Amino acid sequence: MSKDKVWKMAVLIAIPIIIWMFPPPQGLSPLAWKLFGLYFSTIVGLVIRPFPEPVLLLGAMAASAVTIGWGGDKAVKIGDVLSAYSSGTVWLVFGAFTMSAAFGVTGLGKRIAYILIGKLGSTTLGLGYVTALLDLVIAPATPSNTARAGGIVFPIINSVAMALGSTPETPRKAGSYLMVNTYMVTKITSFMFLTAMAPNVLALSMMSDIMSIKLTWNGWAIAAAVPGIIMLALVPWVIYKMNPPEIKHVDNKSIASKGLDELGSMTTKEKIFFVIFIMALLGWIFAAQLKINEATVVIIAMALCLFTGVVSWDDILKNKGGWTTFIWFGGIIGMSGILTKAGFFKWLAEFLKTHMNFGDNGTVALIVILLISVAVRYLFASGSAYVAAMIPVFATVGMVAGAPPLPMALALLFSNAYGGALTHYGGAAAPIIFGAGYNTIKEWWIVGGVIAVLCLLVHSTIGLAWWNFLMGRGII
Repeated sequence: MSKDKVWKMAVLIAIPIIIWMFPPPQGLSPLAWKLFGLYFSTIVGLVIRPFPEPVLLLGAMAASAVTIGWGGDKAVKIGDVLSAYSSGTVWLVFGAFTMSAAFGVTGLGKRIAYILIGKLGSTTLGLGYVTALLDLVIAPATPSNTARAGGIVFPIINSVAMALGSTPETPRKAGSYLMVNTYMVTKITSFMFLTAMAPNVLALSMMSDIMSIKLTWNGWAIAAAVPGIIMLALVPWVIYKMNPPEIKHVDNKSIASKGLDELGSMTTKEKIFFVIFIMALLGWIFAAQLKINEATVVIIAMALCLFTGVVSWDDILKNKGGWTTFIWFGGIIGMSGILTKAGFFKWLAEFLKTHMNFGDNGTVALIVILLISVAVRYLFASGSAYVAAMIPVFATVGMVAGAPPLPMALALLFSNAYGGALTHYGGAAAPIIFGAGYNTIKEWWIVGGVIAVLCLLVHSTIGLAWWNFLMGRGII
């Protein structure tokens, strides 16, 4: 084990020990205090990463199970640590990762991209909107920004930039604009669907426990539609004005033709997967009418992909992102769940209620918390780590401050995605796209800051009005 790992592990072991040396605060049970020490240590571990996330969570779950076994608290049982693995929440993400892999395996993602380029990419700005549309089309079934933006969209847009004669040595021709736009667009589509970013499902699960809210896949998509579409319409244009490319017009027909020729005729697997993908979307939209839940829909889609040969079991085994997410998401959701059962968040709510006061203006509380939630994203290189560390705190603060629960939840659920636009490390896809070498850090941060602030303004004005409209009519 390297010295770097040794000191990081020493920190993680020291955190719960130091916390346990102090008596639990008044009103909090000894078991809840001990579990909090382990949870806090886990959150720090997700930030400093001495080991990959699944390894950290397996260790944390083992320690939590032992703590519960010795704690003697009837409210929490050892089995509760593993309960999240039977949750539809975790299976929803895992199944969506399988569909994400199918976009790459079948080549359907590339085909859609080249078709859009041929139809809409006659200008560089048009290519910016092609990127937005492509990301929007595949977002519902790709909960990994790395797979979607880094694995499907980026290679295509990068090849387009090179076809235009733009390289890292000549970024101003087109590459600088196209690359930063590729990342900023995915930060918008990431909040538009529950399954468009893995941390969305984790955040919603935590919100549901703390704030007692219910939000379906369909309800999420409807709530995100108006602010999302507005931002998708604005982002390519705003970046185009901030970072104008030298090349204005594109021979899109030849680029699209060459790409489609390389792919060849549409295969049977592509056609089958296209049908399965549409069926999954319809299943998520009409889940209530069909009397099934979102996780059932994705498991059916996953089974159909396997039975029809669209993907093989080996393809699923090779999908490291899916398995990694399954293990550590199940672990962190389980740990959050046992903290809830032990009464930690109830105690935290009472504590904050005593020490915080926004008066009777819950909307002010919502805006203040939303501002802080976006600013805090500067500190996190992982949306998942941010969700695990901050969402329970912000949700609890909002609840006790009197902020309207569902708008508060929606604002926080969406802000994690666009908050990741701030930096070149704000999401897993960022280092891939930034690493292509077309953009400077200063340029990226300025564009990211403008997009994040613009998104914040849209959500806190038009978005809030839209959510209140939907609630008033019982739609969400």
